[in-house]
Amino acid sequence: MAESRRFEDQDLAGVLFEDCSLADSVFENVDLTQSVYSNANLARARFTNVNMTEVTIEDANIQGLTILGYDIQALIGAEVARRLAG
Repeated sequence: MAESRRFEDQDLAGVLFEDCSLADSVFENVDLTQSVYSNANLARARFTNVNMTEVTIEDANIQGLTILGYDIQALIGAEVARRLAG
């Protein structure tokens, strides 16, 4: 296991994390505005008290997505089917 590191009150804007493991990390009171996640594994990630304004999710495998306590996987499936039929 890697040595635990702690970053507090630091400006890490513009940093590139490539082929890195951030598993079991905690992001608290952070600004991730315009961050890009590509080929990222967010399995079992939990987002609490977050602002998700103008968020785009493309080419994603979504299973068991719960928002505000609602499992919305069926809603996404129904909307995709509606658009494909139209």
